[in-house]
Amino acid sequence: MHPDKIRNFSIVAHIDHGKSTIADRFLLLTHAISQREFHEQFLDDMELERERGITIKARAVRIRYKDYELNLIDTPGHIDFTYEVRKSLAACEGVILLVDATQGVQAQTMTNYYLSMERNLTVIPVISKIDLSNAEPEKAKNEISELTGCGKEEAVLTSAKTGVGIEAVLDAVIERIPPPEGDSKKPLKALVFDSKYDTYKGVIAYLRVFDGILRTGDKIRMMRAQTEHEVEEVGIFNPHPHKVASLGVGEVGYVAANIKDVNRVKIGDTVTLAGQPTEEPLPGYQEMKPMVFAGFYPVNQKDFSVLRESMDKLRLNDASFHYEPETSASLGFGYRCGFLGLLHMDIIRERLEREFSLELLITAPNVVYRITKTDGKVMELDNPTQMPSPQEIKEFEEPFIEAQLIIPAKALGPVMQFCQDRRGIYKSTEYLDPTRALLRYELPFAEVLIDFYDKIKSMTSGYGSLNYDFIGYLPAELAKLDILINGEPVDALSSIVIRDRAYYKGKELAERLKEVIPRQLFEVVIQAAIGSKIIARESISALKKNVTGKCYGGDITRKRKLWEKQKEGKKRMKRIGKVDLPQEAFMSVLKMGEKS
Repeated sequence: MHPDKIRNFSIVAHIDHGKSTIADRFLLLTHAISQREFHEQFLDDMELERERGITIKARAVRIRYKDYELNLIDTPGHIDFTYEVRKSLAACEGVILLVDATQGVQAQTMTNYYLSMERNLTVIPVISKIDLSNAEPEKAKNEISELTGCGKEEAVLTSAKTGVGIEAVLDAVIERIPPPEGDSKKPLKALVFDSKYDTYKGVIAYLRVFDGILRTGDKIRMMRAQTEHEVEEVGIFNPHPHKVASLGVGEVGYVAANIKDVNRVKIGDTVTLAGQPTEEPLPGYQEMKPMVFAGFYPVNQKDFSVLRESMDKLRLNDASFHYEPETSASLGFGYRCGFLGLLHMDIIRERLEREFSLELLITAPNVVYRITKTDGKVMELDNPTQMPSPQEIKEFEEPFIEAQLIIPAKALGPVMQFCQDRRGIYKSTEYLDPTRALLRYELPFAEVLIDFYDKIKSMTSGYGSLNYDFIGYLPAELAKLDILINGEPVDALSSIVIRDRAYYKGKELAERLKEVIPRQLFEVVIQAAIGSKIIARESISALKKNVTGKCYGGDITRKRKLWEKQKEGKKRMKRIGKVDLPQEAFMSVLKMGEKS
């Protein structure tokens, strides 16, 4: 199709503002799917996405409307998946900025708007859920106007649930979003914006063509990987995979070239023709640095190679997921994995367990610290077990973020106190309207990691929203907290803590572990230590057996002999007995600060 008749756009919004629902309406209205095969969250084809009611992966689909070819890319809304949004925007000329009429502009709405502006994309403001009784479309219009600077009349009012305004949104896409630019006579230049692994076809790369034409049978070159492959299949999504003869300028689709090695396809790579390559590759994507690290270990060590292959395949589909092998004295062989946040970690864990039938043990998550050693070398510490001795450390630094919190004005006091308790540095307060405020704080990322967002939601009755940006490292007084079980350190439970709070953290963790470690036939002693100093101790008493139950009467010395024999046996078991730690022991660190 001629590029003038093509429009490429994404839907971006805060979480739960209705992206997937409006995408469903587009598919029904344009007859891309029939009413019979329709189900809610149609583009969210992962079981996890439908269960949780969130979009995890960006999805591309081609629809036809009024003789136009519209390539829609549905994106996630959660802060942990901002990288998915960035990838999608690189393949588009415009975005639909969706705002819930009942909630107005939220933190992630602003982030998505700024991401769109970075790429100079056309923004179409759309106000959704206008059918709800508590909808305030005029208020949402005012907020969008202040955020984007566009006129109030430019906002399109819709209700994806009832179908009101859906055609108006598609008309706005055709009228306002520019057609793709490019030259079909130039050498092929296509951007890989996603990929997945198929058992039969190998790696399937999702791409957007900027110049030239891609045909079945072409010999292509991956410019970054410098590998060449023969194209076996070219296709589009409408919304299911559908073979086509070629992809031209501005078109979005997929290519299969029997690539079995998953490391040969990189998201952000440029695809060109081997015989007639383009001179310059496309800019691609900025590499995302993981913010959270945790150890993934197979329960059965025989599954280690399966875990490696599974992670390779997931990495294809998620470029922000990082991992490297590591060994733990208590857990054996596993991987140190990097994530963008806790939800991202949880999704990867569930996908590994469901899609690849793995049983995993996950260590306590932690952020990346920076250490300046006495010899002047700087090291990044993502695993507490690799921390050098205190004598070698000159300075400790921890990562800080700037948090933007949009909250009801009446919750301002409790939220500010909460941020202060989490070692926050107050920056500013800005009133968006008489009932809502935008609060800015600089916070240590470690304090935000576990339950920060949940607590904010609780304090604001569900109306608070959070967005954050990494701002750098600041000095901090930190220490390594070790956990010892019967005198043996469990490296997988080590963590980095603020020195002033080490005693409370150690005591709380020891109490947690006492609750989750099952009783043994011998006493189990749990200790928290900083260096060689024990700062907290708990013990789990041994299971007792009545060894004198069959002694009826007689001399007391007979019973004493049996008790002494039992005591010696328990001492021996304590020396050689092994305590099997359940998954709850490692996850208990996540629940620090919560009340049981």
